[in-house]
Amino acid sequence: MQNPLMDIQDCSSSTTLSSSGSSSSSCSVAAYNLPSSQLNHLAHKNIFKNPTGTYYHNNEENIISINCNPSNLSTWVDSFLSEDYVISDPGRFMGSLGWVGNNVVQHQQQLHEQIGPLPLLAVQNNTLMDHEESSIQLVHVLMTCADAVQRGEFSLAGSLIKDLVNLSTRVNSESGIGKVAGYFIDALSRRLSKPQGLGLSGSVYESEILYHHFYEASPCLKFGHFIANQAILEGFDGFDNVHVIDFNIMQGLQWPTLIQALALRPGGPPTLKLTGIGQPSNDGRDPLREVGMKLANLAQTINVRFDFRGILASRLDDIEPWMLKTDPKEVVAVNSIMQLHKLLGSSSSIDTVLGWIHGLNPKVVTVVEQEANHNQPEFLHRFTEALYYYSTMFDSLEGSLNQPEKSLAEVYIHREICNVVCCEGSSRVERHEPMTKWRARLSRAGFKQLHLGGNALKQANMLLTLCSADGYCVEENDGGLTLGWHSRPLVAASAWEAA
Repeated sequence: MQNPLMDIQDCSSSTTLSSSGSSSSSCSVAAYNLPSSQLNHLAHKNIFKNPTGTYYHNNEENIISINCNPSNLSTWVDSFLSEDYVISDPGRFMGSLGWVGNNVVQHQQQLHEQIGPLPLLAVQNNTLMDHEESSIQLVHVLMTCADAVQRGEFSLAGSLIKDLVNLSTRVNSESGIGKVAGYFIDALSRRLSKPQGLGLSGSVYESEILYHHFYEASPCLKFGHFIANQAILEGFDGFDNVHVIDFNIMQGLQWPTLIQALALRPGGPPTLKLTGIGQPSNDGRDPLREVGMKLANLAQTINVRFDFRGILASRLDDIEPWMLKTDPKEVVAVNSIMQLHKLLGSSSSIDTVLGWIHGLNPKVVTVVEQEANHNQPEFLHRFTEALYYYSTMFDSLEGSLNQPEKSLAEVYIHREICNVVCCEGSSRVERHEPMTKWRARLSRAGFKQLHLGGNALKQANMLLTLCSADGYCVEENDGGLTLGWHSRPLVAASAWEAA
């Protein structure tokens, strides 16, 4: 069947590209809240009324392409930079999440109503323990329950869940260990009710919304984007044809700053091809097309020749190298932000993907992963590590400068917790591993680590100054960088090349 071709202008009726403000307005994108006036200063000043380009969608291959010639188009970039994912009807959105979006405390209260008040373990009287003592006991019972799950003593674990629900009413559930414990109690109870392990799931749209709110509330994703972009920019230095392959493009939040930096490159910008991989949507939307159109408009506005191709795939190991359409004349960068760990359920999957990445002969491969160890086969060890890690993550969110974003960011983290705790086998995809293990794995696959130098460290420190609270820190780690909360690392970034 012949593939339909459309002119970009003809497609615009189904894609929002309108400006949301004047050129002097301040634009809030995940492109790091840059004022639009800075971009408009760079833009090609001639406004052409008849833009040209193509939109290509092959239903059989699930591939989308948008090709743009900036010499024929200059348009508003403000629509991209100011169009956040705004929820016009929060109640409707939260309702669409079902129980996922409900407050976990409310879920505990419902459980408490069902089971009634029960005596607490090791409590000999009805006096109210102070908060600190209750918190210590809460953690102890959580660990005891996880141990019972590991040993297959599900009846005991169920009884301990009842004790945990009762005990959780004696601590502050709005912050600290009370809030974190609530999410882990919820995950344990769901594991017991569904032994096969079904974590939280939702539509692509829901995932995009939650991702965006986590992005705004925490510097973790911004840190990864900053460091990866700096490594890619350095790898592209001196080359005229460059190709970025993004393993999880989402809303394209990472790429406006890179396109800007390429536009400012001495000697002029290169021709940039961006291949974005995303999950197919079941709600009739075409999210990759929307992202491609916006990035194309931005690139055209600041005179960067740009080609976008979107590939829809449910799993990263469904991708075949031929889908990426690389050219021997191109310099290739592969970008993975918290994606490779999802392949660790099968050694063949991660080996296959790393193998064809190596076969692309990339100039740079950027790897950003949670600095955690949630891929252990023993449930108790995994649970203990997750409890410690996510306690730190929630603690860091308490200091967020974007408090309105925090509630949905917590739902994003809740989904991760449920996958780590509830799921086993192929359903468990949140298999985070520390940088030491990734370093060994990538070295075995034929990659050589690139040292993230002073520029990357400077970028990271700038990020912390602009958009995070006191308590975050960046440290060098054997050529990589880690973002941590006080003394606990949260995210690790590294860069590699094919040896």
